[in-house]
Amino acid sequence: MSSRLEFVTLAAAQGANIRALCRSFGISPQTAYKLLARFKEHGIEGLQEQSRKPHSSPRRSNAELESRVLELHDKYPCWGARKLAALLPDDCAKPHPNTISAILRRHGKQVQPSTDVQSPAVKRFEHEAPNLLWQMDFKGHFPLIDPNAGRCFPLTVLDDHSRFAICLKACPGETGDLVKQALTEAFKRYGLPERITCDNGNPWGTPKQNGITKIEAWLIRIGVKVGHSRPMHPQTQGKDERFHRTLKRELLVHNGFNSLQSCQQAFDRWRDQYNLIRPHYALQQKPPASRYAASARPYPDTLPDVEYDAADNVRKVRGNGFIYFSNRQLFVGEGLVGESVAIRPTDIDGLFHVVFCNRKIREFDLRIEL
Repeated sequence: MSSRLEFVTLAAAQGANIRALCRSFGISPQTAYKLLARFKEHGIEGLQEQSRKPHSSPRRSNAELESRVLELHDKYPCWGARKLAALLPDDCAKPHPNTISAILRRHGKQVQPSTDVQSPAVKRFEHEAPNLLWQMDFKGHFPLIDPNAGRCFPLTVLDDHSRFAICLKACPGETGDLVKQALTEAFKRYGLPERITCDNGNPWGTPKQNGITKIEAWLIRIGVKVGHSRPMHPQTQGKDERFHRTLKRELLVHNGFNSLQSCQQAFDRWRDQYNLIRPHYALQQKPPASRYAASARPYPDTLPDVEYDAADNVRKVRGNGFIYFSNRQLFVGEGLVGESVAIRPTDIDGLFHVVFCNRKIREFDLRIEL
């Protein structure tokens, strides 16, 4: 301000060399004459810094739209511009996501980076209908605030077709009994899927000597097929792994929980938001609930009886996971203790299949000496 006042004072003097003064003050002649004109018209106030804001912005978003965008951002601060744009009402002219980001920046809000954009080379696979496949896994455990309360082991179950979160359970550990309890609740609410896939870890992973686990035996008994991902290949569980990342980013990194009960309450609220409201990029920015429907297969109140053909040689699995057949002790799996299995001959003499319900468990060649 003082330099401007000095310049116009010297330039207004009689016989002043304007060009020379411009070189001395390091300004252009256009700027010099503009300052002189403003000083002549408004005095010292005319030398104040002028706003560069345009007189009109015909393409700028209206105040009502900006208000709605800011309201959505305050309600869902972890969601990016694409999801916020999808949540705008139909009676509102929906702007481009870049416009949403510009509105947020203009009001000093933090713009979340987009996590939706996939490489064009990535091929997305999904089953053609709900309940054909559920993906199941434990998310990495984390400590509770109260050190005496232990840790939380989130159990997640996701429908492959719709990305609908079937189960989000705060568990105190990774045991088969806890998984069975959580799945039973899910089956009673949503019915039985055709198949469930999981990794090879506890409690559903294959135990020693290639048997099957108790949780697998129970699922097979009620008519649910069980599959396992290839070792060291998390892409098989890709949708559930991505769900874990979203859970961590939107909930876990922002909150601490003093007990499993408070953790479960937060899980329930967030799961409802994820299923019913949150737009999903792979679903054309629709929430998972828009593509999910409960299974038509009800959960049985009692376990169905295991039936085999009259020609089958039926054996009961002993407490160590073995059966006795043809004067031999054969291992079939600790998860089948107390269950009945069928031994069926094959077209090859001396080669037998061990079947539980409708699933082949083991193969034994009695021609080989043990």
